[in-house]
Amino acid sequence: MSEILITAIFAACLLGGVYIYAYWATTSGGLEDENQNFIPDSWEKNFKWLFTGKTIIMLVLGLIIGYLIGAST
Repeated sequence: MSEILITAIFAACLLGGVYIYAYWATTSGGLEDENQNFIPDSWEKNFKWLFTGKTIIMLVLGLIIGYLIGAST
């Protein structure tokens, strides 16, 4: 169960880093974002599903992490 917890924490940190980088890259002007939704236009074509489901993905990962921490004690 410890391996699943570590994997869930890693996935949450990785996705959080991607979301933070996308926000930073668009606000600093490094990547173009015409519709001002903080998703770079070059990423929006292929990874739109990742950004539209951001809330649900992070919620599910948070629930998994919380459950695994609660079950391990």
